[in-house]
Amino acid sequence: MSYVNLKYKPAPSDLICEFYVEPARGRTVKFAAENIAAESSIGTWTDVSTSKPYIKKLAAHVFSIRKHENGFLVKIAYPLELFEYNNIPQILSSVAGNIFGMKVVNNLRLDDMHLSKEIVKSFRGPKFGIAGVRKLLKVKNRPLLGTIVKPKLGLRTEDHAKVAYDAWSGGCDIVKDDENLSNQKFNQFEKRLTQTLKMRDRAERETGERKVYMINVTAETNEMIRRARLVKKHGGEYAMVDIITSGFSSLQTLRNADIGLVLHGHRAMHAALTRNKRHGISMLVIAKLIRLIGLDQLHTGTIIGKLEGGKEIIDIDQELRSKRIKEHHDVLQQDWFGLKPVFPVCSGGLHPGHVPKLVKFFGKDIIIQMGGGIHGNKLGSRLGAVSARQAIDAVMNNISLENYAKTHPELKSTLNQFCQK
Repeated sequence: MSYVNLKYKPAPSDLICEFYVEPARGRTVKFAAENIAAESSIGTWTDVSTSKPYIKKLAAHVFSIRKHENGFLVKIAYPLELFEYNNIPQILSSVAGNIFGMKVVNNLRLDDMHLSKEIVKSFRGPKFGIAGVRKLLKVKNRPLLGTIVKPKLGLRTEDHAKVAYDAWSGGCDIVKDDENLSNQKFNQFEKRLTQTLKMRDRAERETGERKVYMINVTAETNEMIRRARLVKKHGGEYAMVDIITSGFSSLQTLRNADIGLVLHGHRAMHAALTRNKRHGISMLVIAKLIRLIGLDQLHTGTIIGKLEGGKEIIDIDQELRSKRIKEHHDVLQQDWFGLKPVFPVCSGGLHPGHVPKLVKFFGKDIIIQMGGGIHGNKLGSRLGAVSARQAIDAVMNNISLENYAKTHPELKSTLNQFCQK
């Protein structure tokens, strides 16, 4: 049977995947698309005697093929009946399973996935979302300011907690662990949790502001759930988890446990899937899956910072990258059959001088995380946080950083340090 039908009109319930396809040498795009659709639905590499006539109605349909750069953009519609609701692994095993290793393609990338109302509504989505996080922190109309404890590994517990306190007292709303800090001997999980939360409480008393600590609970699934419940028991309000290395099943388990914590997603290892623009899976797809599962916050990257090589002039590649990152933000916040929006997190080589561009590009519903941009400040972590908060205050009051710095010496020193290079 043929899986290519360019006259096919997708049903509202179809799951639609958009692929970038580079056929293997000597193969046509139609042949490659045919094989992709077959392998990801009801077919295999040869005819089989076990097939039945009624199976044909479950076949995927290639309904669009168009040239794009070195390859082609191919759209494939999958009947809803192929999928188990509320099961991310099964959905991915179908549309992103064996196909990436097929000989008929040199490169294959899943660029986007359009999910029907039936599938979306089968997932819980975020418990808190943007509005819930803002209510928790009592911050209504500005970006949230966060930091990562640096160095990311090696600090003893008491020093880790002191770094967190300095950041909170200087004006950070959020302090988080980095992706590879879990339960090492030099900084054990439960001790770090209790000591850092004590510093959170102290910072709240002194500043009169709500403060939150995102402790990394990433581990084997049962242990991850145990750690999350421990956070709740000790009065924590957040748990951070590494979404790719933990796996989608464990994320669903954590969300479905409904422990009552805001869930923050770190995307460590995502670039193994997303970085090659001609092969793999896009961050856009991952962002959609994370919103379905129900995390409340997600790292999405940023248009400036360390991943931009220090450039401030946006070239063509940077424009494309910025467009993609904006898509990630939009898909986390757009109306999606009633699912709450996810708070996008900007991080990666940021400092206070970047705040105006971030707010102009993304708006105020972002979390701006600065690691080295706070702890690498020559004034120290506390005043580094002070200057970062001043940068946000300036932008929200429509004052240039340069003018605001005239009466705010911490910001002035920071701009001289980071923006004169």
